[in-house]
Amino acid sequence: MSMNSFGHLFRVTTWGESHGPALGAVVDGCPPNIPLDAAMLQVWLDKRKPGQNKFTTQRQEADQVEILSGVFEGRTTGTPIQLLIRNTDQRSKDYGDIAEKFRPGHADITYFQKYGNRDYRGGGRSSARETAARVAAGGVARAALAALLPEVEITGYMVQMGPHKIDRANMDMAQIAANPFWTPDAEAAEKWDGYLSQLRKSGSSVGAVVEVIASGLPAGLGAPVYAKLDTDIAAAMMSINAVKAVEIGAGMEAATLTGEENADEITMGPDGPEFSSNHAGGILGGISTGQDIVSRFAVKPTSSILTPRKTITKSGENTEIITKGRHDPCVGIRAVPVGEAMMACVLLDHYLLHRGQIGENPGKIG
Repeated sequence: MSMNSFGHLFRVTTWGESHGPALGAVVDGCPPNIPLDAAMLQVWLDKRKPGQNKFTTQRQEADQVEILSGVFEGRTTGTPIQLLIRNTDQRSKDYGDIAEKFRPGHADITYFQKYGNRDYRGGGRSSARETAARVAAGGVARAALAALLPEVEITGYMVQMGPHKIDRANMDMAQIAANPFWTPDAEAAEKWDGYLSQLRKSGSSVGAVVEVIASGLPAGLGAPVYAKLDTDIAAAMMSINAVKAVEIGAGMEAATLTGEENADEITMGPDGPEFSSNHAGGILGGISTGQDIVSRFAVKPTSSILTPRKTITKSGENTEIITKGRHDPCVGIRAVPVGEAMMACVLLDHYLLHRGQIGENPGKIG
C-alpha cells in the first residue's frame, strides 16, 4: 500500500493498524532547535483519545506517545522524528462476525476489491485509529509554529451534529473545552446531549460538521496554481477518515451570493490592509490574505451500527449485517483535534515553502 505520506517540506508518513501492536508517524523536515518533548504532544493526543465520555467509543487507550528519534536534549535535531503509540485495548473478537461480510458505507468492500484482502479487525488502515498518529505529528507542527510564528492560533470546534446547527450568536470560545462536543455554543451542547444519547442507546450513529480556524497567519503563504494554500488544506481535511466534504470560507454558500455581497472590501488601516468581511476564508488565489483561515469539513455517520443492513459476503452471497463492538456514535467529536492537527501540518509546510522561496514578503503595502 503506497501513499501514506503528505506534505512537501514538512512531510508526515503514518504507519500501523487499528488492531496491530502499535501505530505512529515519521515526521521529516521539522526545522532544528525547536523545543519539543513527549508531554508537548500528549496534550493534543489527550483531546483525541477514546473513552473520555459516553459519547465516544469506550475503547480504553492511553494513546501515550513516545519520541524515538529526532530530538536531543529537549530540542529537534532536524533529522526524522519517529513517533510511536502502542495499542493496548484491542478486542479483535468483536469483529469475528463480520470477517466475511462488508459493512455498508465502510471501506471494507473497496479495500478488498483493490488489494484482495482486508483487515476486518476495526478496518486496519481505514480505521479512525490512524488519526492518533496524525495528531501526534500535528503536535510537532504546532511546536514549530509556536517557535517560528508565535502569533498563530489554531482552534477547532463542532458547528453541527446531524441536522442540528449551533447558533453563531451564542458562540463563546471559552465553552469549547467545557462540553464533550467541543462546541462554542453551550445551548447547542445541551440539546446535542439528549439527541446523541438517544441515538447511542439505539445503536445508531450520526454525522457532524467541524470548523477549524487559524488566526495570526501572515499574508503571502501559498501559491496561485498547484500549491494553493486552500488546495492543500482541503486535501488534508478530506484525507481524514469519514470526511465527505470540505469548505473554505463561505464555501458552498458562496454560490448564493452576488458579487457585491461576496466582495471582502479593502481599506487601509494603521497596520496595513483591512477587510470588511471574510467570505474568502483568508485565502485569495491560493495565497493567504492575513485574515483568519476558515475551513469546515463534514463527517459521515459511523458505519458500524446495530441496525441490520443489507450487504453481501466475500463469496457474493446476499445477507444482512450488524456490527457489535465499541464505536463512536458521532465520530465528528474526536475529529476536532484531528482537523486542528492537519491544519497545523499544512500551515507549517507552507510557511517553510514560502521562507525557502521568498524569505520575507517583498510586497509591502503602505
